[in-house]
Amino acid sequence: MGENTFRTDGTIDFFENRHPERDYVIEFTAPEFTSVCPMTGLPDFGTLTIRYVPDRRCIELRSFKYYLHTYRNRGIFYEDVVNQVLDDIVAAVQPRSCTVIGDFNTRGGISARVTATYTRSEGAK
Repeated sequence: MGENTFRTDGTIDFFENRHPERDYVIEFTAPEFTSVCPMTGLPDFGTLTIRYVPDRRCIELRSFKYYLHTYRNRGIFYEDVVNQVLDDIVAAVQPRSCTVIGDFNTRGGISARVTATYTRSEGAK
């Protein structure tokens, strides 16, 4: 991607990690996540928290915001949201490790928290 260009198509863009020799954690929170319940068609709201240890690439946050917007009208279960976001992050930036936590708002008296974790195996790049 050029310096002044960015996509809004839901692609997770990245930039090169300037400290690949060091393990450090990047964490960001998306408190206004929205998707649609595939059973009822009603909106689901929640907070997604992403924690990852980058390798050679870091997630570019503006593109990640647009990526999350692709879920706004998508019928998808909580479990699938969290696992799909994790899979897409791993495919885009190939982190050393990553955890995605979905804290979904209470509906019908029940709240839900879903956590999915990826850790790259030794020797994998």
